[in-house]
Amino acid sequence: MTHEQISNFKQKTLQYASGFEVCCYLDSHNYEDKYGKHDCIIAFGAAQELKVSTGNAFNSLKSFVDKNKDWMFGLFTYDLKSEIEDIPNSRNDKLNFPDLYFFVPTNLITIKGDEIQVLKGNNDILEKIDKINLENNAATLNVNIKQKFTRGDYITSIERVKEHIKRGDVYEMNFCQEFFSEDASIDPLSIYHQLTKISPTPFAGFFKIGNKYILSATPERFLSKRGNVLTSQPIKGTAKRSLDLTEDLRIKADLKNSKKEQAENVMIVDLVRNDLTKSAAKGTVRVDELFGIYSFPQVHQMISSISCELSPDVHFIDAIKNAFPMGSMTGAPKLRAMQLIDEYERSKRGAYSGSFGYINPNGDFDFNVIIRSILYNEETAYLSFQVGGAITYESDAEKEYEECLVKASAIMKVLTPNR
Repeated sequence: MTHEQISNFKQKTLQYASGFEVCCYLDSHNYEDKYGKHDCIIAFGAAQELKVSTGNAFNSLKSFVDKNKDWMFGLFTYDLKSEIEDIPNSRNDKLNFPDLYFFVPTNLITIKGDEIQVLKGNNDILEKIDKINLENNAATLNVNIKQKFTRGDYITSIERVKEHIKRGDVYEMNFCQEFFSEDASIDPLSIYHQLTKISPTPFAGFFKIGNKYILSATPERFLSKRGNVLTSQPIKGTAKRSLDLTEDLRIKADLKNSKKEQAENVMIVDLVRNDLTKSAAKGTVRVDELFGIYSFPQVHQMISSISCELSPDVHFIDAIKNAFPMGSMTGAPKLRAMQLIDEYERSKRGAYSGSFGYINPNGDFDFNVIIRSILYNEETAYLSFQVGGAITYESDAEKEYEECLVKASAIMKVLTPNR
């Protein structure tokens, strides 16, 4: 099949899958990934479901995995932090995603190269998909984007966080702000296609749980398992791209050589190494790549890669728990950073900075980091997306605010096309 035929098939399949109560679509957008086993996976329809609140969620998932030993797809929200550390979930939540949700699909289709496989489902499913006429209607779009922080409030908060850093409470903290719209009305499928057309990324996905949607153009992997090898690839370091090739190459080189960005990145690398050590066979944690520079349509990113061999004494669900929430979205040391996040941020994170992905019957898995993502509750008509960045002693509050706008640019372009 040609690239165009595969692209057409993906769109038809997602359109078909989104008609089910539950579906999860994961797309690497043809980015080369030595850790990836699939270019695209589409799961829909629920044969079994697990929906649990913070408290005993990870143990419930462990039991669910051990009982079913099947393909499953699911969501970890950031709020599961309260199961790992004594940090309350105090803020209101208008999105209402379940804290942890997994389902075993009735239908499962995978794509690798030009090969399409139906792993679960009726034999005639490809015929049904082939008959679909792609909808090209103008997307429903009624949003009025607001912010929880004014520019001044944000800068004041950053300066307060830096006071904690000066006192030695933390070395680095990920600080986020929410953009939101009440009484919002969107066509999730159309918005997802527009978002990933502007910003195709290697860990993108569309996740529907009833009337709740995650439309994600995330470039970041949280954690994967292949055989007995765990791999985490935190992002720390962002630079806006330029249409001018010479300037763009200069920006990329500046990011690669930035001592500030390297310092932020290495702090999180050390944190991730520590998290993986809790699950690793002794002496197997290693940094496979440090300060790698990867280019995406809107931004250049600094990405490092850390891996280990999973200890035979550790259940792979416990390995996920041991690394959660991901270091790139918390800070160092992690506990104090999360306490300060709870103190200074104005929105409940919920699914944002959580993770979704899959587990296969052999216990291999791949989970992303929910950033650069639109969260939408159709029932409450509430739409939200958050952006943030790493705050260190060297951080300039004005520049941090501008970096947030860069990270929000693709989503803003989709949701406010006439601005």
